[in-house]
Amino acid sequence: MTVQIGDRIPSANLTRATDDGPKPVSTDDVFAGKTVALFAVPGAFTPTCSAKHLPGFKDHRDELAGKGVDTVACLSVNDAFVMGAWADSQGVGKDDIVMLGDGNGDFTRALGLSMDAKGYGMGERSQRYSMIVKDGVVEKLNVEQPGEFKVSSAEHLLTQL
Repeated sequence: MTVQIGDRIPSANLTRATDDGPKPVSTDDVFAGKTVALFAVPGAFTPTCSAKHLPGFKDHRDELAGKGVDTVACLSVNDAFVMGAWADSQGVGKDDIVMLGDGNGDFTRALGLSMDAKGYGMGERSQRYSMIVKDGVVEKLNVEQPGEFKVSSAEHLLTQL
């Protein structure tokens, strides 16, 4: 079942690249007591994700903060090394956007937002989406139709705040 507005974010372990290597981070730590703008991409370094999705959130980080967002987080079914390298290649600072690796896709499956990308040689991945989560509860949810990039953008999310 796909996560819905009003649902609590499931507890799961993700990874984050740090200067000391990958470190586990729980979704409870990411979302508890904060307003989080979470966006998910099918894959780091993929065309739309690198040209539009991540740059949009990087460019609008301050505007999101001005509308009450404490944390902007990017999630992908990639490992922490890939997420860290992608952030570096995009000029994303560790305090600008929290880059979360869901290497095995456990969190993505728990949300009901996984997709089969085996036809592209990518295995199981995340659908493209964005959401606003307040203290662990989904307030806004924007899931893209396959192949589209409209409702999950930073610009669209700003209109919802």
